[in-house]
Amino acid sequence: MVGFVLFFAWLGFGGDLIAYLATDNPDPGSYHHVFPWLGIVLTSVAIIMAWYSYKKGPENVLWSTGAWEVIDPQDDRERQLVNVVEEMAIAAGLPRPRIWIVPDADPNAFATGHEPRDSHVAVTRGLLTLCNRDELQGVIGHELGHVKNLDVRLMTTLAALVGVVVLLGDGMGRVMWRRRGGRSKGRSGGGALVAILLVLWIISWILAPVVTQLLAVAVSRRREYLADAMSAQFTRNPLALAGALEKIEQADAPTAAITRGAAHLCIVDPLGRRLTNQEGWLADRLATHPPLSMRISRLKGMGYAELKKEDGPFTSSALG
Repeated sequence: MVGFVLFFAWLGFGGDLIAYLATDNPDPGSYHHVFPWLGIVLTSVAIIMAWYSYKKGPENVLWSTGAWEVIDPQDDRERQLVNVVEEMAIAAGLPRPRIWIVPDADPNAFATGHEPRDSHVAVTRGLLTLCNRDELQGVIGHELGHVKNLDVRLMTTLAALVGVVVLLGDGMGRVMWRRRGGRSKGRSGGGALVAILLVLWIISWILAPVVTQLLAVAVSRRREYLADAMSAQFTRNPLALAGALEKIEQADAPTAAITRGAAHLCIVDPLGRRLTNQEGWLADRLATHPPLSMRISRLKGMGYAELKKEDGPFTSSALG
Protein backbone atom coordinates (compact mmCIF):
# COMPACT_ATOMS: atom_id res chain seq x y z
CA MET A 1 0.00 0.00 0.00
CA VAL A 2 2.94 2.34 0.71
CA GLY A 3 4.36 1.49 -2.72
CA PHE A 4 0.97 2.24 -4.26
CA VAL A 5 0.87 5.70 -2.66
CA LEU A 6 4.50 6.46 -3.60
CA PHE A 7 3.87 5.39 -7.18
CA PHE A 8 0.98 7.80 -7.55
CA ALA A 9 2.99 10.51 -5.81
CA TRP A 10 5.55 10.10 -8.61
CA LEU A 11 2.83 10.28 -11.23
CA GLY A 12 1.44 13.44 -9.68
CA PHE A 13 4.55 15.37 -8.71
CA GLY A 14 6.37 14.06 -11.78
CA GLY A 15 3.65 15.57 -13.90
CA ASP A 16 4.00 18.83 -12.00
CA LEU A 17 7.76 18.84 -12.59
CA ILE A 18 7.28 18.25 -16.31
CA ALA A 19 4.71 21.05 -16.50
CA TYR A 20 7.01 23.38 -14.55
CA LEU A 21 9.98 22.72 -16.84
CA ALA A 22 7.85 22.94 -19.97
CA THR A 23 6.53 26.38 -18.97
CA ASP A 24 9.76 27.64 -17.40
CA ASN A 25 10.30 30.38 -20.03
CA PRO A 26 6.81 31.30 -21.13
CA ASP A 27 5.83 34.21 -23.27
CA PRO A 28 4.48 37.22 -21.38
CA GLY A 29 0.99 36.54 -20.15
CA SER A 30 1.12 32.78 -20.81
CA TYR A 31 0.63 30.08 -18.17
CA HIS A 32 3.50 29.12 -15.85
CA HIS A 33 2.91 25.97 -13.82
CA VAL A 34 4.16 26.54 -10.27
CA PHE A 35 1.71 25.08 -7.74
CA PRO A 36 1.98 21.21 -7.61
CA TRP A 37 -1.77 20.62 -7.67
CA LEU A 38 -1.53 17.39 -9.67
CA GLY A 39 0.86 15.80 -7.16
CA ILE A 40 -1.27 16.83 -4.20
CA VAL A 41 -4.46 15.59 -5.84
CA LEU A 42 -3.07 12.23 -6.99
CA THR A 43 -1.26 11.53 -3.70
CA SER A 44 -4.41 12.36 -1.74
CA VAL A 45 -6.49 10.15 -4.05
CA ALA A 46 -3.99 7.31 -3.65
CA ILE A 47 -4.08 7.54 0.16
CA ILE A 48 -7.88 7.63 0.21
CA MET A 49 -8.20 4.76 -2.27
CA ALA A 50 -5.60 2.61 -0.47
CA TRP A 51 -7.51 3.07 2.78
CA TYR A 52 -10.85 2.48 1.07
CA SER A 53 -9.51 -0.60 -0.74
CA TYR A 54 -8.36 -2.09 2.53
CA LYS A 55 -11.51 -1.29 4.52
CA LYS A 56 -14.12 -1.99 1.84
CA GLY A 57 -12.28 -4.48 -0.37
CA PRO A 58 -14.20 -7.61 0.76
CA GLU A 59 -17.59 -5.98 0.30
CA ASN A 60 -16.61 -4.60 -3.10
CA VAL A 61 -15.31 -7.98 -4.30
CA LEU A 62 -18.50 -9.76 -3.24
CA TRP A 63 -20.66 -7.03 -4.74
CA SER A 64 -18.80 -7.21 -8.06
CA THR A 65 -19.54 -10.94 -8.38
CA GLY A 66 -23.24 -10.60 -7.60
CA ALA A 67 -22.90 -13.02 -4.67
CA TRP A 68 -25.69 -13.42 -2.13
CA GLU A 69 -25.23 -14.57 1.46
CA VAL A 70 -26.52 -17.92 2.70
CA ILE A 71 -28.35 -17.11 5.92
CA ASP A 72 -31.25 -19.54 5.76
CA PRO A 73 -30.33 -22.52 3.49
CA GLN A 74 -33.11 -23.25 1.03
CA ASP A 75 -32.18 -26.68 -0.36
CA ASP A 76 -30.00 -29.72 0.33
CA ARG A 77 -26.97 -28.33 -1.52
CA GLU A 78 -27.02 -25.11 0.48
CA ARG A 79 -27.45 -27.02 3.75
CA GLN A 80 -24.53 -29.27 2.81
CA LEU A 81 -22.42 -26.20 2.03
CA VAL A 82 -23.14 -24.65 5.44
CA ASN A 83 -22.39 -27.94 7.17
CA VAL A 84 -19.10 -28.40 5.30
CA VAL A 85 -17.96 -24.83 6.02
CA GLU A 86 -18.69 -25.34 9.73
CA GLU A 87 -16.76 -28.65 9.74
CA MET A 88 -13.75 -27.20 7.96
CA ALA A 89 -13.72 -24.11 10.20
CA ILE A 90 -13.51 -26.39 13.24
CA ALA A 91 -10.74 -28.45 11.59
CA ALA A 92 -8.81 -25.29 10.76
CA GLY A 93 -9.33 -23.77 14.20
CA LEU A 94 -11.05 -20.71 12.74
CA PRO A 95 -14.31 -18.85 13.39
CA ARG A 96 -16.99 -19.81 10.90
CA PRO A 97 -16.77 -17.44 7.93
CA ARG A 98 -19.82 -15.89 6.30
CA ILE A 99 -20.99 -17.99 3.36
CA TRP A 100 -21.88 -16.68 -0.08
CA ILE A 101 -23.08 -18.18 -3.36
CA VAL A 102 -22.18 -16.68 -6.73
CA PRO A 103 -24.93 -17.22 -9.36
CA ASP A 104 -22.64 -18.65 -12.02
CA ALA A 105 -22.76 -22.09 -13.65
CA ASP A 106 -18.95 -22.41 -13.90
CA PRO A 107 -17.40 -24.14 -10.84
CA ASN A 108 -15.18 -21.87 -8.77
CA ALA A 109 -14.65 -20.53 -5.25
CA PHE A 110 -12.79 -17.79 -3.43
CA ALA A 111 -12.24 -16.33 0.04
CA THR A 112 -12.03 -12.70 1.03
CA GLY A 113 -11.78 -10.60 4.17
CA HIS A 114 -9.16 -9.00 6.40
CA GLU A 115 -8.61 -11.65 9.04
CA PRO A 116 -10.28 -14.85 10.31
CA ARG A 117 -12.93 -13.11 12.39
CA ASP A 118 -14.38 -11.21 9.39
CA SER A 119 -13.66 -13.66 6.57
CA HIS A 120 -16.02 -14.68 3.76
CA VAL A 121 -16.10 -17.84 1.64
CA ALA A 122 -17.94 -17.80 -1.69
CA VAL A 123 -18.65 -20.66 -4.08
CA THR A 124 -20.43 -20.65 -7.41
CA ARG A 125 -23.69 -22.45 -7.99
CA GLY A 126 -21.84 -24.60 -10.53
CA LEU A 127 -19.41 -25.86 -7.88
CA LEU A 128 -22.25 -26.98 -5.63
CA THR A 129 -23.76 -28.91 -8.53
CA LEU A 130 -20.50 -30.49 -9.64
CA CYS A 131 -18.75 -31.59 -6.44
CA ASN A 132 -19.66 -34.30 -3.97
CA ARG A 133 -19.30 -33.75 -0.23
CA ASP A 134 -15.65 -34.85 0.03
CA GLU A 135 -14.64 -32.69 -2.92
CA LEU A 136 -16.52 -29.72 -1.50
CA GLN A 137 -14.63 -30.22 1.76
CA GLY A 138 -11.37 -30.08 -0.17
CA VAL A 139 -12.33 -26.82 -1.89
CA ILE A 140 -13.53 -25.17 1.33
CA GLY A 141 -10.38 -26.39 3.10
CA HIS A 142 -8.31 -24.67 0.40
CA GLU A 143 -10.15 -21.38 0.89
CA LEU A 144 -9.83 -21.59 4.68
CA GLY A 145 -6.12 -22.19 4.15
CA HIS A 146 -6.00 -18.74 2.54
CA VAL A 147 -7.90 -17.35 5.54
CA LYS A 148 -5.62 -19.00 8.11
CA ASN A 149 -2.48 -17.82 6.31
CA LEU A 150 -3.93 -14.27 6.07
CA ASP A 151 -3.62 -14.44 2.28
CA VAL A 152 -7.11 -12.93 2.01
CA ARG A 153 -5.99 -9.63 3.53
CA LEU A 154 -3.27 -9.05 0.96
CA MET A 155 -5.06 -10.59 -2.02
CA THR A 156 -8.31 -8.69 -1.39
CA THR A 157 -6.47 -5.38 -1.01
CA LEU A 158 -4.58 -6.12 -4.23
CA ALA A 159 -7.86 -6.90 -6.00
CA ALA A 160 -9.26 -3.53 -4.97
CA LEU A 161 -6.06 -1.66 -5.87
CA VAL A 162 -5.93 -3.33 -9.30
CA GLY A 163 -9.40 -1.99 -9.97
CA VAL A 164 -8.42 1.50 -8.79
CA VAL A 165 -5.26 1.58 -10.91
CA VAL A 166 -7.12 0.38 -14.02
CA LEU A 167 -9.80 3.02 -13.46
CA LEU A 168 -7.30 5.87 -12.95
CA GLY A 169 -5.14 4.66 -15.83
CA ASP A 170 -8.11 4.63 -18.18
CA GLY A 171 -9.10 8.12 -17.07
CA MET A 172 -5.64 9.57 -17.58
CA GLY A 173 -5.40 7.80 -20.94
CA ARG A 174 -8.55 9.57 -22.10
CA VAL A 175 -7.18 12.94 -20.90
CA MET A 176 -3.88 12.43 -22.75
CA TRP A 177 -5.72 11.27 -25.88
CA ARG A 178 -7.82 14.45 -25.96
CA ARG A 179 -4.71 16.59 -25.69
CA ARG A 180 -2.64 14.58 -28.07
CA GLY A 181 -3.19 16.87 -31.05
CA GLY A 182 -2.67 20.12 -29.15
CA ARG A 183 0.60 22.01 -29.43
CA SER A 184 2.07 24.28 -26.83
CA LYS A 185 2.19 27.92 -27.80
CA GLY A 186 5.27 29.86 -26.81
CA ARG A 187 8.75 28.66 -25.99
CA SER A 188 9.11 25.85 -23.47
CA GLY A 189 12.13 25.29 -21.26
CA GLY A 190 13.93 22.08 -20.34
CA GLY A 191 14.38 20.75 -23.87
CA ALA A 192 15.60 17.16 -23.84
CA LEU A 193 15.03 16.76 -20.08
CA VAL A 194 11.35 17.57 -20.46
CA ALA A 195 11.03 15.10 -23.34
CA ILE A 196 12.70 12.31 -21.33
CA LEU A 197 10.61 12.95 -18.22
CA LEU A 198 7.44 13.13 -20.30
CA VAL A 199 8.19 9.78 -21.94
CA LEU A 200 8.91 8.14 -18.56
CA TRP A 201 5.74 9.66 -17.09
CA ILE A 202 3.54 8.41 -19.92
CA ILE A 203 5.14 4.94 -19.75
CA SER A 204 4.43 4.87 -16.00
CA TRP A 205 0.74 5.54 -16.64
CA ILE A 206 0.63 2.85 -19.31
CA LEU A 207 2.41 0.27 -17.14
CA ALA A 208 0.57 1.06 -13.87
CA PRO A 209 -2.30 -1.43 -14.42
CA VAL A 210 0.12 -4.06 -15.75
CA VAL A 211 2.57 -3.76 -12.85
CA THR A 212 -0.20 -3.86 -10.25
CA GLN A 213 -1.78 -6.91 -11.84
CA LEU A 214 1.58 -8.69 -12.12
CA LEU A 215 2.06 -8.11 -8.39
CA ALA A 216 -1.32 -9.70 -7.70
CA VAL A 217 -0.44 -12.61 -10.01
CA ALA A 218 2.90 -13.24 -8.31
CA VAL A 219 1.29 -13.29 -4.86
CA SER A 220 -1.49 -15.63 -6.01
CA ARG A 221 0.77 -18.22 -7.67
CA ARG A 222 2.98 -18.54 -4.62
CA ARG A 223 0.07 -19.04 -2.22
CA GLU A 224 -2.03 -21.57 -4.16
CA TYR A 225 0.28 -24.52 -3.49
CA LEU A 226 0.34 -23.68 0.23
CA ALA A 227 -3.46 -23.44 0.37
CA ASP A 228 -3.70 -26.84 -1.36
CA ALA A 229 -1.43 -28.31 1.32
CA MET A 230 -3.51 -26.69 4.06
CA SER A 231 -6.63 -28.27 2.59
CA ALA A 232 -4.95 -31.67 2.70
CA GLN A 233 -4.05 -31.02 6.33
CA PHE A 234 -7.57 -30.00 7.35
CA THR A 235 -9.42 -32.78 5.49
CA ARG A 236 -6.77 -35.52 5.82
CA ASN A 237 -7.83 -36.38 2.29
CA PRO A 238 -5.73 -34.66 -0.40
CA LEU A 239 -7.35 -36.82 -3.09
CA ALA A 240 -10.67 -35.03 -2.44
CA LEU A 241 -9.29 -31.67 -3.56
CA ALA A 242 -7.47 -33.37 -6.43
CA GLY A 243 -10.79 -34.81 -7.59
CA ALA A 244 -12.49 -31.42 -7.34
CA LEU A 245 -9.73 -29.75 -9.35
CA GLU A 246 -9.98 -32.45 -12.03
CA LYS A 247 -13.72 -31.81 -12.38
CA ILE A 248 -13.18 -28.04 -12.45
CA GLU A 249 -10.49 -28.47 -15.10
CA GLN A 250 -12.97 -30.21 -17.39
CA ALA A 251 -15.37 -27.26 -17.20
CA ASP A 252 -14.52 -25.19 -20.25
CA ALA A 253 -16.66 -22.08 -19.64
CA PRO A 254 -15.08 -19.07 -17.90
CA THR A 255 -16.62 -17.76 -14.67
CA ALA A 256 -18.39 -14.75 -16.13
CA ALA A 257 -19.42 -13.31 -12.76
CA ILE A 258 -15.82 -12.78 -11.61
CA THR A 259 -13.90 -9.88 -13.13
CA ARG A 260 -10.24 -9.60 -14.09
CA GLY A 261 -9.32 -7.64 -10.97
CA ALA A 262 -10.48 -10.44 -8.64
CA ALA A 263 -9.24 -13.38 -10.74
CA HIS A 264 -6.29 -14.09 -8.45
CA LEU A 265 -8.66 -14.67 -5.50
CA CYS A 266 -10.25 -17.78 -7.03
CA ILE A 267 -9.25 -21.41 -6.57
CA VAL A 268 -8.75 -21.67 -10.35
CA ASP A 269 -8.36 -19.02 -13.04
CA PRO A 270 -11.94 -17.78 -13.65
CA LEU A 271 -11.08 -16.35 -17.06
CA GLY A 272 -10.24 -19.69 -18.65
CA ARG A 273 -6.87 -18.52 -19.99
CA ARG A 274 -4.65 -21.14 -21.59
CA LEU A 275 -1.54 -19.58 -20.04
CA THR A 276 -2.59 -20.85 -16.61
CA ASN A 277 -2.18 -24.46 -17.73
CA GLN A 278 1.32 -23.91 -19.10
CA GLU A 279 4.74 -23.93 -17.46
CA GLY A 280 7.84 -21.89 -18.12
CA TRP A 281 9.19 -18.39 -17.61
CA LEU A 282 6.29 -16.55 -19.28
CA ALA A 283 3.56 -18.51 -17.47
CA ASP A 284 5.32 -18.09 -14.13
CA ARG A 285 5.08 -14.31 -14.48
CA LEU A 286 1.77 -13.76 -16.25
CA ALA A 287 -0.61 -16.54 -15.18
CA THR A 288 -2.76 -16.02 -12.09
CA HIS A 289 -2.53 -19.64 -10.92
CA PRO A 290 -0.08 -22.55 -11.13
CA PRO A 291 -0.94 -25.23 -13.72
CA LEU A 292 -3.82 -27.39 -12.53
CA SER A 293 -1.95 -30.49 -13.66
CA MET A 294 0.89 -29.65 -11.28
CA ARG A 295 -1.45 -28.99 -8.38
CA ILE A 296 -3.36 -32.22 -8.99
CA SER A 297 -0.12 -34.18 -9.29
CA ARG A 298 1.16 -32.86 -5.95
CA LEU A 299 -2.12 -33.59 -4.19
CA LYS A 300 -2.21 -37.13 -5.57
CA GLY A 301 1.37 -37.58 -4.43
CA MET A 302 0.31 -36.58 -0.91
CA GLY A 303 -2.65 -38.95 -1.08
CA TYR A 304 -0.60 -41.92 -2.24
CA ALA A 305 2.01 -41.21 0.45
CA GLU A 306 -0.71 -41.27 3.09
CA LEU A 307 -2.11 -44.55 1.75
CA LYS A 308 1.35 -46.09 1.74
CA LYS A 309 1.96 -44.93 5.30
CA GLU A 310 -1.34 -46.46 6.42
CA ASP A 311 -0.67 -49.74 4.59
CA GLY A 312 2.88 -50.06 5.90
CA PRO A 313 2.25 -51.40 9.43
CA PHE A 314 -0.44 -53.77 8.19
CA THR A 315 1.91 -55.24 5.60
CA SER A 316 4.74 -55.64 8.11
CA SER A 317 2.55 -57.36 10.68
CA ALA A 318 1.15 -59.66 8.04
CA LEU A 319 4.62 -60.68 6.94
CA GLY A 320 5.67 -61.22 10.58
